[in-house]
Amino acid sequence: MHLKEAKGILSAHNGMNISRGCTHGCIYCDSRSKCYQINHDFEDVQIKSNAPALLEDALKRKRNKCMIGTGAMSDPYINIPENLTNIRTCLEIIEKYGFGLAIQTKSDLILRDLDLLISINKKAKCIVQTTLTTFDEDLCKIIEPNVCTTKRRYEVLKIMQENGIQTIAWLCPFLPFINDTEENLRGLLNYCIEAGVYGILFWGIGMTLREGSRDYFYQKLDEHFPGLKKVFHKKYGYNYHISSDNNNELYKLAQEICKKHNIVLGVDNLFKYMGTLMEKKSEQIELF
Repeated sequence: MHLKEAKGILSAHNGMNISRGCTHGCIYCDSRSKCYQINHDFEDVQIKSNAPALLEDALKRKRNKCMIGTGAMSDPYINIPENLTNIRTCLEIIEKYGFGLAIQTKSDLILRDLDLLISINKKAKCIVQTTLTTFDEDLCKIIEPNVCTTKRRYEVLKIMQENGIQTIAWLCPFLPFINDTEENLRGLLNYCIEAGVYGILFWGIGMTLREGSRDYFYQKLDEHFPGLKKVFHKKYGYNYHISSDNNNELYKLAQEICKKHNIVLGVDNLFKYMGTLMEKKSEQIELF
């Protein structure tokens, strides 16, 4: 871990990351890609030491309240004390100024800040998102080794729902020959149903690989799935978008199950929902 002062904190679409890099060790992580220009060891997480001050200054100057998003590039709940202090302080600032929050994490450490999430939701709007990749707990420990398992993330989603906080699950990625099965998809969808998620972000059955992330992924294939790298090379070459042979069949299955259980399945509509801060009363009218 190392500290660095940042020049700014909010993107043009009001997204923020309070750190760069990660210690979760997910073998498929796109944030390792060279295009993001993380010029330090990925596990040597760079903490933006002045993130709270930058955020407060930015929110003070905004004329209108809006949703603040975090977690898209770097998990806000990386288990480093300085990082956990920063995210708690940032949430306090968001709550103080009455802004909304769309926060994404794979960590159950988010439960530490449940009180703030509830308060933000009462004042404005709070949406908690998490990624679910594999129903198999043993496999989860291989492809996402340093973070809580899928079952625990399901429990987090359920706790949020019980406290009136809307949740969205990211069902991705599905790694060909590893977790791209009907059994896995049904297990994940059952978790979503039982947890009462509002929506599921779903790009189909597949993954993305590019320079940087591809190198790390292949290294881990050699470590945990001997011989599979050769299969990937032969079938996909250096493609960025990698689609499973099971894509069409499983995509239809996801559509059918989500429709049956009134779960919003999509991308554009859910990103719009996460990015729009509405009055509670008018929002309820629109939804129902």
